[in-house]
Amino acid sequence: MEKLVQRLSVGILEWVGAEDVVKEEEDGKPKEGFNYEREVKKVRAKIVVPTVDESGLNAQLAEHFGRAPYFAVVELTDNGEVSNVRTVPNVGEHAGGMGYTHDNILELKPNAIIVYGMGPRGLSTFQSARVAVLKANANTVKEVIAAYRDDRLQELTEGCHHAHHH
Repeated sequence: MEKLVQRLSVGILEWVGAEDVVKEEEDGKPKEGFNYEREVKKVRAKIVVPTVDESGLNAQLAEHFGRAPYFAVVELTDNGEVSNVRTVPNVGEHAGGMGYTHDNILELKPNAIIVYGMGPRGLSTFQSARVAVLKANANTVKEVIAAYRDDRLQELTEGCHHAHHH
């Protein structure tokens, strides 16, 4: 759990709200009684996983991020329990819609993306936005979320250069 809290602290301004953190500081120092660790533990994770269908936690992962027909959006409580699961369609140009899939997914404000693979442009976009991109090591959303909670996922460091030829 401690590693999960550390990983989520990157997104604290997004979840706590930048203005809330600013209110708690005077001259760049925390006000007395303000506990950053306690605030970080309130943070809930939002994880996006590309899927082949709308089966929620039981959905099979899609092979490639940009061409996935759907995305499972899984929210975790501060103790790592699943608090909400919803499925959203891929509305990016690779799926017959508009815009880049990675830009559309960023609007969901995820903390992490769990994928088998992703093109270099998508990977770069998420890295710039400080969203963790992690390599999937299982076949269903439920399994990769369990691996995420147990800190068993590796960071995806290189995009698939053949991504545009699928």
